[in-house]
Amino acid sequence: MGTVRNARVNQGGPKCAGIVGLGLIGGSFARGYAQAGVRVLAWDPDEDVMVAASMGTVSGELNEETLGECDIIVLACYPEACIEWLEAHAQALAEATDTQAIMGPVVIDTVGIKGIVCERAFNLARENGFYFVGAHPMAGTQFSGYAHSRADLFAGAPLVLVPPAVDDSLKLELLSQVREMVRPLGFGKFSVTSAEEHDHVIAFTSQLAHVVSNAYVKSPTAQEHHGFSAGSYRDLTRVAHLNASMWAELMTDNAQYLSQELTCLIDSLSAYRDALDRKDEEQLKELLAEGDRIKRVLDSNTPDND
Repeated sequence: MGTVRNARVNQGGPKCAGIVGLGLIGGSFARGYAQAGVRVLAWDPDEDVMVAASMGTVSGELNEETLGECDIIVLACYPEACIEWLEAHAQALAEATDTQAIMGPVVIDTVGIKGIVCERAFNLARENGFYFVGAHPMAGTQFSGYAHSRADLFAGAPLVLVPPAVDDSLKLELLSQVREMVRPLGFGKFSVTSAEEHDHVIAFTSQLAHVVSNAYVKSPTAQEHHGFSAGSYRDLTRVAHLNASMWAELMTDNAQYLSQELTCLIDSLSAYRDALDRKDEEQLKELLAEGDRIKRVLDSNTPDND
């Protein structure tokens, strides 16, 4: 990347954004940018989605000829699809980067795991001469697809960034560029971490929660819950409704960390079950009190916006 290492950071915000994949997340990026007056180019394999998005949101197709017009390109598809797109457009990205007086177009992804994506994307960027920063917007719903996307999905939400292993000067430039490029979307907080740490934590905060919720509704009693359920049931089952193909790929790519979290949970659940089987009320009370204490400490140490 020596030919563009001294490029200036664009401090004016994006004039044009490219979006690859118009599902919930990509569609929300597209809508948010369009609402802020940013020109949006996009690509999605579903022609019907492209037609729908062209009605007031997307102004043209993102391809090898147009990607050089973008200040930022957002990869908002499954992990393998992100890498495939980068591989197919690496040369065009390199050529577009060489022609820019300012740093750009910078490429980010939105994938829920970072290890496997960042490793391959960083290599492609280094070998071909373009810029890539891993990103994970901490926002979403239990629904998927362009129809559920909205312009304000990221308002106040955290954005986790994983920069490449470059010198500190370029790393700071890249992080500054990404923050400037996503400013119209209203993110509330930025965190910088490594891919490994991201995947370790996200296995607990997100993937495990989806597995537990999805498994919970498999009880035969779930068929009889109507009239007996309230907030606890709704809270625990909200993310049981999910995109199975996407989550299966994410979880498989993060299998080691997720398996470790599941083992920890299964061990804890076994302790509760053993106490119940023995009708050991004192042991059960201790287990419940322990969990309550841990949660109270966590809440007291958690910032209001987390």
